[in-house]
Amino acid sequence: MNRYLAEFLGTTALVFVGCAAITIGGLGAALGSPQEISAVALLPIASAFGLTVAALAYGIGPISGCHINPAVSIGAWAAGRLPASDLPGYIAAQLLGGVVGAALLYFVLLGKAGGYDVATQGLGQTGWSGYAVTQAFIVEFVATFLFLVVILGATSRDGMTPAAGLAIGFALFVMHLAFIRATGASLNPARSLGPAVFVGGQALSDVWLYLLAPPLGAFTAGLMFRSTVLEAR
Repeated sequence: MNRYLAEFLGTTALVFVGCAAITIGGLGAALGSPQEISAVALLPIASAFGLTVAALAYGIGPISGCHINPAVSIGAWAAGRLPASDLPGYIAAQLLGGVVGAALLYFVLLGKAGGYDVATQGLGQTGWSGYAVTQAFIVEFVATFLFLVVILGATSRDGMTPAAGLAIGFALFVMHLAFIRATGASLNPARSLGPAVFVGGQALSDVWLYLLAPPLGAFTAGLMFRSTVLEAR
């Protein structure tokens, strides 16, 4: 149970802090889609997500492994590093955490002077309005695959190496710099689902891609590690 609680709290924190950088931080003012994020805002938003993951890796990593992402749990299971019996609990805790994190952020924004219209100003939701769906799917698949290569390479069945948290956080930081203006650089079904539940509309219609592409990319990476194609020898 401690592991599931850690995953719930960690995912809640990731969505709350990361999406707050876009909304409360004013880095995505009047955000209708990730394509509207300015070049100046890319660095602080990428830092918010990357540094949050790095910090949480050391905070809850010893408890649950700090997956805070259903795709990561699926990749770890495919690699033989997470028992199948634990997978449903991890995913449920993460998805719930994503929704609760978005709910907390929405509640805070409702107290903003002058009010806050989530339909027009957003909640840090993901989307790919500037790209075709095939290209968006490929971006999320490949980016998550690469992210899992870093995670599985920096960790082992016995836990994290001392620098694993930094490597994983930096990898997420780089993926955001590269792909946030294409798809929002989700790489995480829980991160996309949470804001979409409250924004609705196109964000909710688009969420299927983030529920499918990142897990498939992670699963592929996990299989490659399990088959020792990418395992160190």
